[in-house]
Formats: sequence, structure tokens, C-alpha cells
Amino acid sequence: MDSDQELPEGTVQNILEQESLKWVFVGGKGGVGKTTCSSILSILLSRVRSSVLIISTDPAHNLSDAFQQRFTKNPTLVNGFTNLYAMEVDPTVENEEPPGSDGMDGFLSELANAIPGIDEAMSFAEMLKLVQTMDYSVIVFDTAPTGHTLRLLQFPSTLEKGLGKMMSLKNKFGGLLSQMTRLFGVDDEFGEDAILGKMEGMKDIIEQVNRQFKDPDLTTFVCVCIPEFLSLYETERLVQELTKFEIDTHNIIINQVLFNEEAVESKLLKARMRMQQKYLDQFYMLYDDFNITKLPLLPEEVCGVDALTSFSCHFTSPYQPSIDEGTVEELEKRVATLTEQLKDAEAELERLRKGKQKV
Repeated sequence: MDSDQELPEGTVQNILEQESLKWVFVGGKGGVGKTTCSSILSILLSRVRSSVLIISTDPAHNLSDAFQQRFTKNPTLVNGFTNLYAMEVDPTVENEEPPGSDGMDGFLSELANAIPGIDEAMSFAEMLKLVQTMDYSVIVFDTAPTGHTLRLLQFPSTLEKGLGKMMSLKNKFGGLLSQMTRLFGVDDEFGEDAILGKMEGMKDIIEQVNRQFKDPDLTTFVCVCIPEFLSLYETERLVQELTKFEIDTHNIIINQVLFNEEAVESKLLKARMRMQQKYLDQFYMLYDDFNITKLPLLPEEVCGVDALTSFSCHFTSPYQPSIDEGTVEELEKRVATLTEQLKDAEAELERLRKGKQKV
């Protein structure tokens, strides 16, 4: 199957043109280039949107490396941009009680720990609450490897169920919460009503975010992979889970693709290309209704704003390998060399002509 001809679009242009998008998740197996792809996607979005925030939720943060700039859990303007911000957070770690926090938060934390996974979900909820107040046009999530990503996507529903259970305590046990607040040493001003009010407020935010995540006009998930078996397997698992969570996904980026087989001398590389082609064919067969973007394997890492911006052209127009292995720069050098050789030849010819005339 000649997949290049069947899917000539092969770009992320559809994401850039979907003005209603509010949340863009980028994820896949570890080491496939998620951070590079999410960084470039945020750069491209910054050209068509008023403000863009990229958030890394991967505990092994690479966002600072990608942009070669230090980021923290507070949004920071990316160097060279006026409307692109970045932040690095770990929703599974930020559960410590800040110094001077009131006892109600401590009590909520104790309650939360009774429900598996809800402590992480509450941290994620706090981050989403923070992000929602910032009023960015679009938010790009550079997510952790697949397993963590799936848990991240489950957080809204986990929290919704957990808070529902906690809210039901009031109906089941009447004034027990008031007694529990005193037991945990919570001041009277942070009594039952205040705790339930805080829970209700958080539940409202999560319900709203959950609705947004399941709305294809507002949310999409971009799967990043490489043309290898394990990556294909992880992508299929991710797509199946996203479908189960009712989260839209219709873009796949296949990174580190080797091109120009006829120009490669190495038998090893040719064998690798044939293997890649086998998995590329499977990707096109499995996801024939997806936008599939193929990115070339580069000899160097894509780091820094200039390199990211330069590489971004492959996201908006299908990669077209040259007939031979030379790049445009190499071709220009060869043309310049040939031009010089032609001038030298013409000068030599002219010299010979003059020499004959003298004879």
C-alpha cells in the first residue's frame, strides 16, 4: 500500500485550524519524542492563537531541555515569544501541605487518602483550577509515558467518584463530620459546612473539566510513536483507552522515520528501513482515518527555540525526501562548486584560444 499517496495531508494542520480547541494532550511510549513534538506544537499554535500554555506532567521533565530554559511550576514566558508560556508540574508529588496552610486542607488530605488514587487526582484538580483561572487560549499537555497518561486521564472521573463518596458522608452520618473536624484539630471556622463547600467547589471544577475533556470540539489527544513493534503496541493500547474514556484522538505523529533507502549504502540501515516500513504499513492500515504525520530521523537532537522552529516545517507540510541523500544546503554547495568549475573551464578555454591566436 502506498500510504504516502493515500494520505497526502499527513500534517497537524487540522489541530492548528480547529479554533475551538482548549486542551491538547500529547503522549505515547517513553523515548519517542513527545516533548519535542508537544514543544513544536505549542510553537505552531502560538502563531495562530492569542496565548498558549504548555505544561509538562512528566516526572522526568524534558521541557526545560527542549527549550533550553529553566521552567518551574509557575508559568514562565518562553524566550523569544510574547504569547507562549511553559510550566513543569508533577501531579503525583504535589501533595505536601504548604507551610501555614489551614487545618481544613490537612483534614481533606486525610479524608482523601482513604480513597485510592484520589490524592493524586486532587493535586491534578488543583492544577486544573489554577490553569483555568489563567485564561489561556489553548493548553498543551506534555504527558508522561502511556501508563501515567492513562492514570492522568482517569483523574477527573476518579475525583468525581471520590468526592461523591465523601459528600455522601454528610447524608449517612449526619453530624459526624463536625466531630471529625474537632478530632483532626480543625478550627471551628473550618467546620462541616466549610469542608463540604470546598469539596463541592472542587467537584464542580472537575465535572466541568471532565465534560470538556470528552468534548471533541474542546479536547484532542495526539499520539506520538516510532515505527517499532513496542511503540505500535503502546499506541494501540492508548487509542483503545482514549476511546473508552470518550476522549477524541485523530492525530498520530510517527517520529524517527528513515528515508532515502536507495541513497543509503549501509546494509544495516537498509534492513532498519525495511523493518520500519513494515510497521509504517501497519500504522496506516490500523489508523486509516487518522491524520498521520511522519517525521524524519535527524542526526542531532532538536533542542532550543531555533532548532524547534526549524523542524516545525515537517509538522505543517509532508516531509519530502530529496531524490538523493543531499540536503538543500549540500545541493547549493554542489551548484556553487560546479559554477566555479565552469568559470575556471571557460577561463582555461579563453586562455587556450588566445594562445592559438598568438601562434
